[in-house]
Amino acid sequence: MLLSRVATFEERQTWRKTHLESNDTFITNIPKIELHVHIDGTMSPELRWKLSQRHGIPLTRGSQNIPITSLDETREAYTRIRGRVGAASASSETDFTFFEAIHGGIALMKDEEDYYDLAIEYYERVSKMNVRYCELFVDPQGHTKRGIQMDVIMGGLRRAQLEAERRLQVKSQWIMCFLRDMSVNSAVRQYEAALPYKYMIAGIGLVSDEYDRPPMLFKEVYERARADGFKLTSHCDFNQKDTHEHIRQVVHELGGTGADRIDHGMNATDVDTLLEAIKEKDIGMTVCPCAYIRHTPEDQIFPRIRKLFDAGIKVTVASDDPTYMHDNWVMHNLLMVRDKCKFTNAEIEKLQRNAIETCWASPDLKEELTRELDGFVKAHGFNEKS
Repeated sequence: MLLSRVATFEERQTWRKTHLESNDTFITNIPKIELHVHIDGTMSPELRWKLSQRHGIPLTRGSQNIPITSLDETREAYTRIRGRVGAASASSETDFTFFEAIHGGIALMKDEEDYYDLAIEYYERVSKMNVRYCELFVDPQGHTKRGIQMDVIMGGLRRAQLEAERRLQVKSQWIMCFLRDMSVNSAVRQYEAALPYKYMIAGIGLVSDEYDRPPMLFKEVYERARADGFKLTSHCDFNQKDTHEHIRQVVHELGGTGADRIDHGMNATDVDTLLEAIKEKDIGMTVCPCAYIRHTPEDQIFPRIRKLFDAGIKVTVASDDPTYMHDNWVMHNLLMVRDKCKFTNAEIEKLQRNAIETCWASPDLKEELTRELDGFVKAHGFNEKS
């Protein structure tokens, strides 16, 4: 039976341990496509410590700015990251909140090598989980507002992207996101600064604090992005104020005709007309269950994921900000829905086919990913209902 309260940290860690010990070779080995991961949310404690030492920037934790003086203390701080502000888990002045962890990591990044290190660390980690293709969010405003130039950011990311394709056989594209808690004018300036990097940016997204910041505030810049040939997506965070209206705007209005994908958007299951429109318009959806369990009862999460899937929505499972969510990566999220949604092998396979169909890779690459998935399924030889 699913819990009707927020699971404790200890309960969530028990789930994680049990899932990993299940030796689920199907999920471990299936070729994976990840469409929702923030590169700023993948910084390991080891890299955080390395950057602090590289640039001579002291590390602290919590609103009391308690010093972190060793790699071991950095690792310990990561085990105690609290949920988003306002959530039941955000109660300590001595530990990171989620946003403190994110912004503290961003503040450590100064030069191209830092951005390369951040991205190649992600690629190396997910290659071991058999991720074959990914579309990563990059939020340049969080960096350019500190005076970091776009060529520094994109140069480091590009080096890592090319190396990952060559050395790790992980292919990828980038999604540039606007920070919705910054001004519309700032988004326009960021968009214009990103245009020289269109060759590596597949789409445009919208992230950060959604409170009273509806998607259509960014109407003009999204319409410009659509006209310039970018794919469009937007976060519609789970159980946020005005979430149904925000989802409606993304489905029907963003970019003039509606977005190509929705990130999170799980409250669409509350309104039949939204669910029907998402299916009719063939809009993909990304969900990140290990993010939600930190602040939402599981009986509000997994029945919604199952409902999206059973309705024929092209839903995919991803990690979000894995290192700041107790080290739960795309594989851990798949193991979670295997357990909590009772997904069969055939349904886990369908999640990956959904990702291939709704990703923004070239037709040739989609065919390549499909052939690899077909080969895996044939070699595994599972029953369609298993």
